Amino acid sequence: MTRDYRVLIDCRDEKGLVYKISKAFYDFGLNVEKNREFVDAQNGKFFMRSEVSGKFDPKALEAELKLVLPEKANIRLFEPRPKRIVLMATKESHCLGDILIRHEARELEAQIVGVVSNYDSLRSLVEKFEIPYVHVSHEGLQRAEHEEKIMAELEKFGEIDYIVLAKYMRILTPEFVSRYDERIINIHHSFLPAFIGANPYKQAYDRGVKIIGATAHFVNNNLDEGPIIAQDVIPIDHTMDWRQMRNAGRDVEKIVLAKALKLALEDKIFVYANKTVIFD
Repeated sequence: MTRDYRVLIDCRDEKGLVYKISKAFYDFGLNVEKNREFVDAQNGKFFMRSEVSGKFDPKALEAELKLVLPEKANIRLFEPRPKRIVLMATKESHCLGDILIRHEARELEAQIVGVVSNYDSLRSLVEKFEIPYVHVSHEGLQRAEHEEKIMAELEKFGEIDYIVLAKYMRILTPEFVSRYDERIINIHHSFLPAFIGANPYKQAYDRGVKIIGATAHFVNNNLDEGPIIAQDVIPIDHTMDWRQMRNAGRDVEKIVLAKALKLALEDKIFVYANKTVIFD
């Protein structure tokens, strides 16, 4: 039976890698549907993403690629499928609602298995889409205690490919992050490190900024400093008050988060040295 796979390879750069990989595909009788490669010359690192199809054993192909690639090469094979994701939110609905609508419209290669929130205010929105909503209140709990309850709920969903923080406004502990390493996607305004804290748009308005934007990134243990997946900005001017700026910023946030999620779902991201290489 013909199978489709995405093959992601990163390794030390050396001469002839594209030829060696392509020959391995040919020897296995594979058709290369799409192919992109990139060399980070400064760090001597090679990246390649291929979409292949044919009748083959993925494990045998991986073994063959290991024989022709440099030592310690990373080889990942993904069979296209809807990935299982969980959304986490607090009170804001714009990013959450946008993803739910895109999922309903089948724009995302995903299955949303549930939504987890530390407030109950978004339940009616989520249940309109017939998706499980889990409320885990943080009231009266230490951060670690709250996260233990969240992780217990996440375990009930079974396998999870990605967790999407759709404006989940709580800092995650290192224990939580390590459990889902490079699988948590966050979105925030692009004012950071400026305008930290409450109401950044009011702070930005008072400062007279001329652009606003958003950044989507993988979460690591350095607050809002994980590998960046997607960013965008839009111009603004003096005619906008801070509420208008906030509304415009929310539009950018949901678009950037959706783009980052789509890239992850389609296996187009390499994480390297706290940066990303993306073949869009």
